[in-house]
Amino acid sequence: MAESIVIREGSWAELGETAGEIRRVVFIEEQQVPLEEEWDGRDGDCRHFLAMHGETALGTARLLPDGHIGRVAVLREARGLGIGVALMQAAIASARRLGHAQVELAAQTHALSFYENLGFTAFGEVFMDAGIPHRNMRLSLHV
Repeated sequence: MAESIVIREGSWAELGETAGEIRRVVFIEEQQVPLEEEWDGRDGDCRHFLAMHGETALGTARLLPDGHIGRVAVLREARGLGIGVALMQAAIASARRLGHAQVELAAQTHALSFYENLGFTAFGEVFMDAGIPHRNMRLSLHV
C-alpha cells in the first residue's frame, strides 16, 4: 500500500479539518490525551501533512516553525503499512526546504525504534507528557 500513499502538505486552514479528526481518534479516543493538551493552539503556525490513499486520509503529522515534528498519528487500521515513514519523510523534507539544520520530536517511548530507523537519536531522560512516557529525539539535516 505504501506505494499508493500520497502525502499532502499544507496549512491548518487547508488540511486541519481532516488532520484534526485523525488526531482526535488516535490521541483523544485511543490514547486518552486530554483535549486541552491535544489542542495547544499552535496548529495555525505549522505545516501539516496528510497521508492519503485515494480520497481517504489515513495519517497526519505537523512541523512547527522551530523545526519540531509532532502529532504524528496513523489510524489503527492503517498501521504497519509504511504510512508513518512516508509522513516523517515528508516532514523532514519540508524542514530541509525551510532551512532547518535539524529536526526534533518528543517520541512516545514505545515508538523509539521507529524514529531510530529514520536516523533520529534519543537524548535526555524519559518524561511524561499527557500521561504517556516520552523521550526527546533529534535528527541532523546536514549532509
